[in-house]
Amino acid sequence: MLRPPFSQEPIPINNWDVIVIGAGAAGLMTCLELPANLKVLLLNRNTSKVSSSRWAQGGIASVIREDDSFELHADDTLKAGDGLCDFQAVEMLVKEAPGCVDRLQNLGMIFDQSSDQLATTLEAAHSRRRVLHVKDRTGRALVEVLEDHVENKKNILHCRGVRVTELLIENEECKGVQVLDGANLYWIQSRAVVLATGGGGHLFTNTTNPAQSSGEGIALAWKAGAAIEDLEFVQFHPTALKFYGAPCFLISEALRGEGAILVDKNGESPVKNLKNRDLATRDQVSRAIMKNMHDNNIDHVGLDLRYIDPEKIVERFPTILSRCQDYGVNPLNEVIPVAPAAHYWMGGIKTDLSASSTRKGLYAVGEVASTGVHGANRLASNSLMECLVFARKMSSIVLNYPPKFEKLDRSIQELDIEDPKEDQISKIAEKIDELRKLCWSNLGVSRNKVNMSKFLDTIQNDMAHLKKNSLLNSLEKIRIDQRIKLSEPNRRALNLLLDLKNRQITTITLLKACLFREESRGGHYRDDFPDKDKNWECHTRQQLDQKIQKRFIKN
Repeated sequence: MLRPPFSQEPIPINNWDVIVIGAGAAGLMTCLELPANLKVLLLNRNTSKVSSSRWAQGGIASVIREDDSFELHADDTLKAGDGLCDFQAVEMLVKEAPGCVDRLQNLGMIFDQSSDQLATTLEAAHSRRRVLHVKDRTGRALVEVLEDHVENKKNILHCRGVRVTELLIENEECKGVQVLDGANLYWIQSRAVVLATGGGGHLFTNTTNPAQSSGEGIALAWKAGAAIEDLEFVQFHPTALKFYGAPCFLISEALRGEGAILVDKNGESPVKNLKNRDLATRDQVSRAIMKNMHDNNIDHVGLDLRYIDPEKIVERFPTILSRCQDYGVNPLNEVIPVAPAAHYWMGGIKTDLSASSTRKGLYAVGEVASTGVHGANRLASNSLMECLVFARKMSSIVLNYPPKFEKLDRSIQELDIEDPKEDQISKIAEKIDELRKLCWSNLGVSRNKVNMSKFLDTIQNDMAHLKKNSLLNSLEKIRIDQRIKLSEPNRRALNLLLDLKNRQITTITLLKACLFREESRGGHYRDDFPDKDKNWECHTRQQLDQKIQKRFIKN
């Protein structure tokens, strides 16, 4: 069932077995895989249909061709992961992928066909054509199919426009959430919580992700005491549209898989020194482009599609073609201006093969999780499949004992805090923009100790100042039996303050991981430690009130 946005009726406090946070591919599939006898609450921060999954262009990786095998798919994944994949997780993903494809088809998803079989394309670092697709809008097609099924399930309540502000931890178990629902703040109890909030690409100025992909799930889990791993591994996509006045729009690498090539302002290849040139791994291509841009003092290179049959471009990539044309670029007869942008987070909340975090009752699925599949660098189109495979594990979710409580009637209380002025609200938004710029300049494609240390000092000072904010501090005082009503200015301010606070927490955690790993590997490149080091064939683990440490791989 779908509850409309801005509903005046609060969500019941204690009706729920499982609360799922996030309504992209991971959250929606989780809802469908949970046992049908459970009462499920799906909380969606967005009022509109926005998610990173919906924006995904490329496709879903799975072995379906006779010239392919599980061994080859696993080997490609392990090579891309640069020594840090957990083999058991990779093995589970590749072996369960075909079953997930069947599951999607049974749900009504219609993949592109070629000669009476599923069409496949080639993407970077894949040794075989194994990427299934729906033109260049695979993510959108997937999410729409899943949404239709979720909203027709009587045991699932889908609430749009509801933001989770805190996880409820009692006796070291996750037992619910605190929410900002319109102008109301209150608690909701459950027997388990699943985080499916996506990644953190929007921490950076240049990104292919929507604004909600700000690492919020990481911040929530961190405050709840769950272990976080491998945050330093951020994947920068080599080709995002770079055109004055245009948004940072993803230009799928499937185009390079079909024959498009990168060119610089001199008509030469910026990736000519890479072994696999245009189809090298994303980290290699991104660094090569950034170096070329620096050497030539320009802010983009070009992607030339004129090596692909124009009819194929029109048929296979209509979204990219249309978006480029909207901004005055015609890929059929001119190069597309592109540059790297933050795209995907390999690290996240540490989970086991059952998607369980280190905090009892708390699960994580999708980009917010660190499952061990991606290692230091994700293989293209493994991300949507990871959502599907780990969501399937929710069919055997282990629930906490039902909470012991009496029937509660929430008392409504007005928040006794002075309304902020418009300029004060604007300054919070400016702080967020400033933080994003600092992330891009200090934690982007290339990093070093000097810049990161200065940035860490700055953000820790800013965070210390934010801790004094009375509106934020009021959240900690809300009892389980209360419902706090906010004025409109306070609601707007609180939304922005939560954004700022969670971004600060997540950015500091990211910074510490980047400083800790003194080598370059996969999505983490340090120009003061440019080489790979065998001593760092390990995961980096962080947890509240504990020192960052190494966790060695047991394959």
